[in-house]
Amino acid sequence: MISDVAEDEEKWLAAGIAGLQQNAFYMHRALDSNNLRDALKYSAQMLSELRTSKLSPHKYYELYMRAFDELRKLEMFFKEEARRGCSIIDLYELVQHAGNILPRLYLLCTVGSVYIKSKEAPAKDVLKDLVEMCRGIQHPLRGLFLRSYLSQVSRDKLPDIGSEYEGDADTVTDAVEFVLQNFTEMNKLWVRMQHQGPARDKEKREKERSELRDLVGKNLHVLSQIEGIDLDMYKDGVLPRVLEQVVNCKDELAQFYLMDCIIQVFPDEYHLQTLDVLLGACPLLEPSVDIKTVLSQLMERLSNYAASSTEVLPEFLQVEAFSKLSNAIGKVIEAQVDMPTVGVVTLFSSLLTFSLHVHPDRLDYADQVLGSCVKKLSGKGKITDSKATKQIVALLSAPLEKYNDIVTALKLSNYPHVMEYLDNETNKVMSTVIIQSIMKNKTCISTSDKVEALFELVKGLVKDLDGTLHDEIDEDDFKEEQNSVSRLIQMLYNEDPEEMFKVICTVKKHILTGGPKRLPFTVPPLVFSCLKLVRQLQGQEENPFGDETSTTPKKVFQLLNQTIEALSIVPAPELSLQLYLQCAEAANDSDLEPVAYEFFTQAYILYEEEISDSKAQVTAIHLIIGTLQRMHVFGVENRDTLTHKATGYSAKLLKKPDQCRAVYASSHLFWVDDQENMKDGERVLLCLKRALRIANAAQQMTNATRGSTGSVTLFVEILNKYLYFFEKGNPQITVSTIQGLIELITTEMQSDSTTPDPAADAFFASTLRYIQFQKQKGGAVGEKYEPIKV
Repeated sequence: MISDVAEDEEKWLAAGIAGLQQNAFYMHRALDSNNLRDALKYSAQMLSELRTSKLSPHKYYELYMRAFDELRKLEMFFKEEARRGCSIIDLYELVQHAGNILPRLYLLCTVGSVYIKSKEAPAKDVLKDLVEMCRGIQHPLRGLFLRSYLSQVSRDKLPDIGSEYEGDADTVTDAVEFVLQNFTEMNKLWVRMQHQGPARDKEKREKERSELRDLVGKNLHVLSQIEGIDLDMYKDGVLPRVLEQVVNCKDELAQFYLMDCIIQVFPDEYHLQTLDVLLGACPLLEPSVDIKTVLSQLMERLSNYAASSTEVLPEFLQVEAFSKLSNAIGKVIEAQVDMPTVGVVTLFSSLLTFSLHVHPDRLDYADQVLGSCVKKLSGKGKITDSKATKQIVALLSAPLEKYNDIVTALKLSNYPHVMEYLDNETNKVMSTVIIQSIMKNKTCISTSDKVEALFELVKGLVKDLDGTLHDEIDEDDFKEEQNSVSRLIQMLYNEDPEEMFKVICTVKKHILTGGPKRLPFTVPPLVFSCLKLVRQLQGQEENPFGDETSTTPKKVFQLLNQTIEALSIVPAPELSLQLYLQCAEAANDSDLEPVAYEFFTQAYILYEEEISDSKAQVTAIHLIIGTLQRMHVFGVENRDTLTHKATGYSAKLLKKPDQCRAVYASSHLFWVDDQENMKDGERVLLCLKRALRIANAAQQMTNATRGSTGSVTLFVEILNKYLYFFEKGNPQITVSTIQGLIELITTEMQSDSTTPDPAADAFFASTLRYIQFQKQKGGAVGEKYEPIKV
C-alpha cells in the first residue's frame, strides 16, 4: 500500500516536472525574442504545475525549487524590460490578468521584487499589497511555499535603517509589520495542515509538518536581521506579537519549534531584558510541549553569555534573572503535573548551571536550586529511570566541576538530600565522581565535620546500602571502588593532632559499618593514618593536667587496637598480624614498652590460632623476626619471652627447609649492631648450629625418599650467615668453623649422590669469590679473612 502511494507520487512528480520543463522551454523562447505576452502566458502555465495537491511536502519542494530557478530568470527579464523603459507599474498590473490565482501571485511577487528595486513606489506599499494578496491562497502546502517565495524575494528589499529602500519615518515599523504578518499567516497555514485528513494519518502529517518547519522559522530569522529593531521595539512590538501567535496556535509542534527559534535567533541581551515576557508565555503553552528543553536552551544561552564577559554580569543582577528563572520553572512544573522526573531534574540542572556561571559567589542560590529539586522529588522514592538518574548525576557534578573543590560542595546542605534519590548503583557512580574530584584537585579535607559530611555523601561505597546483594557485585569493580575509598582516607589530614584524631575517629565510625568484604581494604589506610599521627606526637610532652582532652600516643594506640580487632569478623589473620607488627614498631619508637608488648602478644595469638597455611606461616615468622630484631624498647625479660616464642615457632614449621631458614634468621635476634647489650655470640652460634642440623636432616630425608641427597643450597645460605657474624666480630664464629663448613659443602658437592644444582654451584662460587675479595682488601678485614682457605 505504502509502496503504491510512493510510486504514484513519483509518477505525479515526473508529470509535474515534465509539464514545468515544457512550459519553461517555451517561456525561454519567448524571453529570447522579447515577447512579453507569450513569456507571461507560458510562465503562468509553468507555475500552474504548483497547483497540485497530490504531492507530499518533500516531493512538492522538488517541484517548487525547479519553478524557483525559472522565476529567477523571469525576474532578470523583468529587470531588463524596466531598464529598456517598460513601465514596471503596467507590468505589475499586467501579471494580475493570469487566469489562476496561484500563478498570478507568484508572478506578482516576482514583478513586485523588481518594482521595489525600481523605487517607483515606496517599498512598504508594495510589500503590504503583496502580503495581503497572498491571503488568496488558503491551501496549507501551496500557501506556505508561496509565502516562503515572498519572504525569499523580499528579504533584501525591506525598508530597514541604512537600507537603500529606507523611506520616511517609521519605515522599520513597516518592515517589521510585513515580516510579522507573513509569519502569522504562514504559521496558521502550517498549523492547519495538522487538522486536514483522517486521524489515522496523524503521524504522517506530523512528519511532513516537521519537514516544513524551517519555512516558518525563516521569518523569525529575517526579523532578527532587521538592523532597526532595537531593544525597545523588540520588547514592546516584536516579541509580544510573536509570542501571541505562538500561544494562540495551541499546537504542540509549532509551539516547541517556534519557542526554540525565538531563543536561538534573537540576541542574548534581548532575552535577558525580556525574561519576564518570555518566561510568562511558558506556562501558557500546551501541556505536551517539551518545555524543559526550551527553558534549558534559554538558560544555556544565558549561561554562555554570562561566561563570555564579566562586564555583562551586572545586567543579570539588575534584571534579577535567577529569581525569575527559578519562579518560572516552579510555575511550569506546577502547570504540567504529568511532567516526568527526567524533565523536572533537567530543569533544575540547567538552573544550577546558570546559577554557577552567573553567581559563582552565591552558594545560597545553588543550595536553593538543590532544595527545590528535593522538594519536587519528595515522595517519589529511589529513582530508577536511567535518563533521570543521569540528569541527577549531571546536577550533582555541576558544583564539583565549577569549584573543583568538594569542600565548597559540602557547604550545600541539600546536596546529600538529592543523592538520596539515586538508586544504589548510581549512588556508587556519584560517590566515585566525588572521590575522583578530590584526587584530581588534591583537595585537603581537614576537619571532622567536613569528613562526616563527605562520608555521608560517599556512603554508597563505604557500606552496603539497603537492598544491595553481594552476588550482584562484580569483583573487579568492587576492588576498584574500595581502593578509591582507601586513597580518600589517605587524603584526610590536619596538622593539629587534636583535630586529626577527631578526623580519624569519624573515619573509623564509618568504615567499621562497611562489613567483612570492605574492611581489608579500608582498615589498613586508617591504621597508617593513625601511625602517621603517632609519629607526629612523638617527642611531645604529655599534658600534665590530664589527658582527657589531649591526644596522646596511648590514646591513638588504643584506637588502633580496636580498629585491627574489627578485622576478626573477616577473618584476615595475615593482614591483622602485619598491622599489629607495624603498630608494635610505632610503639617502640614512642618508647611505650607495655603497648609494644601487647601488640606482639596479639600478633603471636593470631599466628598460633588463626594462621594454619604453611606458606602464610613462613611469611608471618619472617615478619615477626624482622620486626622483633628492630625493637629496642623491651627489657630483658620481655625480650627473652618474645624471642623464645619466635625461635620456637621457627623450629615447628612444616617443611625442613622452611625450618632451617627461619632458625638461621632467628640468629639476628641475638645480635643487634647498634646495641651493645644485645650481642649474644653464643646464642647466635646455637641458632646457626641448629640450622645446620636441620639442613642435614633435610638432606637425609631427601636421600631416604628420592635416593639422592638433594641440593646444598641451605648449607651455602648458612655459610653466608656465618660470614656475616664473623665480619661483625662475633667471637664465637671462628675461622675453623667457617673452614669446616666450606669443606663440608665441597665434599657434598663432589658426592655422587648429590643432585646437580647449577644455581647452588653458582651461589657457592660467588660466596668463595667474596671471601677471596675480602682477603685482597688488606688491612684489618684482610687479616681477618686471611686464615680461611678457599
